[in-house]
This record gives sequence, C-alpha cells and structure tokens, in this order.
Amino acid sequence: MDNNEKPVIELKNISKEFKVLNRHEGLKGSIRDLFSRDYRTVKAVDDVSMTVNQGEIVGYLGPNGAGKSTTIKMMTGVLEPTSGQILVRGNVPYLHRSENAQNIGVVFGQRSQLWWALPLIESFRILKDIYGISDQAYKDIQDLYRSLVDIEDLLHKPVRQMSLGQRTLSDILAAFLHDPAIVFLDEPTIGLDVSMKAKIRELICELNNKRNTTVILTTHDMGDVDALCRRIVIIDRGKKLYDNDIEHLKGFFGSYRTLKVRMDGDLKKKALKVQNEFPSLSVTGDDEWISVLVDESRDRVVDVLEKLQQSHNIKDMQLEEISTEEVIKKIYEGAASPSSDSEGA
Repeated sequence: MDNNEKPVIELKNISKEFKVLNRHEGLKGSIRDLFSRDYRTVKAVDDVSMTVNQGEIVGYLGPNGAGKSTTIKMMTGVLEPTSGQILVRGNVPYLHRSENAQNIGVVFGQRSQLWWALPLIESFRILKDIYGISDQAYKDIQDLYRSLVDIEDLLHKPVRQMSLGQRTLSDILAAFLHDPAIVFLDEPTIGLDVSMKAKIRELICELNNKRNTTVILTTHDMGDVDALCRRIVIIDRGKKLYDNDIEHLKGFFGSYRTLKVRMDGDLKKKALKVQNEFPSLSVTGDDEWISVLVDESRDRVVDVLEKLQQSHNIKDMQLEEISTEEVIKKIYEGAASPSSDSEGA
C-alpha cells in the first residue's frame, strides 16, 4: 500500500462506557431494582488507539470480557463510542451505517447470516440482490470460490442440513461475496475439527491474498493466530496492551523455553506432582507430554531436567521455543508489558 494512502481503519482514543444496575438479591431486591437509580459505570473499552491498513490480517486478542466484541461493534457501526474518534474508510461508522455495511463483511462465531431453510446458492442470490452485485462480479466470485474450495455439493444443500464446519465455511464465503474492503471474523473456527480448521484458515489466506481484503480476527485459538496473522493487538480490561507483530512479541519472551518430557504413568497426574516440585514454574500435562515452561533468565533448562531425572524415570524429552499461546498467557497473567510501538505496521 502507498504510504500516503489513509489507513482503512483508524481508532483514536476510543472509549466505551456502559451504565450497569447494581442489583439486589431476593424478591424485595428485585422490586427495589425496578425503581433503583443505583448504577455503576463500566468501561468496556478504555482509550484504545490503532490503525489498520488495507490488506492486513490483524489478530485482535484478549480474554473474555476484555472489550474485543465492543470494539468490533463500534467499528461496524452498531455502537457509538462514548469518546474518541473512529473512522472506517474515512467515514464515521455509526453515522453512516448503510454505507459502512456495504464495505464490510461479518462472521460472528456460530450465528449464521444464511437463510436456514434455503440451499446455499439461494442465500448467495439473495445477498447478491441486497448488495447490488453485478452479474459479472457475481460470476467472478463464484469462479474464485470454485478454484479455492469444493463447493458444488454445498451450493444446493439447505443450510439446516449442513454440519457446523460446512455452515462456517459457507458463512465465510457469504461474508466475502460482495468484495468488501474489510471482513470481521469473530471466533470463525470455534468448535471445528482439525481438518475443517485447516481448510478455513487456508480459505481466509487465499481470499485475503487474491482480493486484498483487510481481516480483523478475534479468536482464542492460537492456531488461527499463527496461521493467519503477522500482527496482533492484545486488549485486556478495555486497555490495549500490545500492538506489533508476533515475532516481536516472541522475541520479548526470548528467554523462555518449553521443556517437554515423557515418563511412565498418568501424565496429567504426574504433571501435578511436577508442579508441586517446581512451584515457581508453569507445568501442564496431556496424554503424551508434560510441559514445563522455563524462564532461563532465572532457571536453566539443564538444571530443571537434572532435578526431574532424579525423581522420575524420563523416557523422552523435547525442547521448544515459547509458543504464541504461552506468550499471550503470560501477558494475560501480567508477567510483562511488552512494548506496543507499532501503530498499523
């Protein structure tokens, strides 16, 4: 993109506050609440600024209740910010909702925008009329879809008869149908199996590459982040904690290593025992490995391994760099505040 071109999304010191009633218990409390003026103010989004350029895929991450959905609702024009300025393609979303809707696509988890009883092709035709898509543009996008995924069997299948993965795939295709400048994807792979997740990630990447569509992705699946996003923005309790690329984030935690060991017995139970032996370290266990996150600025991996060998029969071991998931977890826990010196890069 030309450096002189304006960003496709601009948020400047955006905040959103809600008034929440302080409720009381019991029947008397419920009656009292009907006439109560006892409210408290909750800041769902607190002074968030960022810019997004055309063609970027940005992971917008945070724990439940962090303010992600509220931010997206402001970018789509559903909510008006309490303070600050927000521009999407140069327009204020909540003041130009119809125009903004023409330039965006949205997929909200398992809430389908397709017509439940109709075949997929009929939903596409209805959306074609709603968005005023020309016959040639409609044909072109259908041809593109056929080149990316096998949709022939889906086109004539009622949405109610589709599996969750097929519906999610169809919803994503519908969101890109009118060639929007921006697509918001909220937990697009939630509840899907590994194979379908891989197909959907590949589809999003290809549509982004071929159409230069900006994608804002919210997810708790770090596989989505690693596969799709070069840049991530992390928000917690309404405040932005980080805005930069993934490698910069991992570099900030460069001293961390994950020691994975295999031993006899129930590894999940063994992990609890190891955690008691190393209370200052993060220890998890699954059916194959016990994972110990080691900060080498404080503990050496070889020392941890040596202590483990003294009390356990180690059958196998691996050493890995810290994963994106562990990095995000560390930030949520407040272990560090990495620099967020990128504004739209």
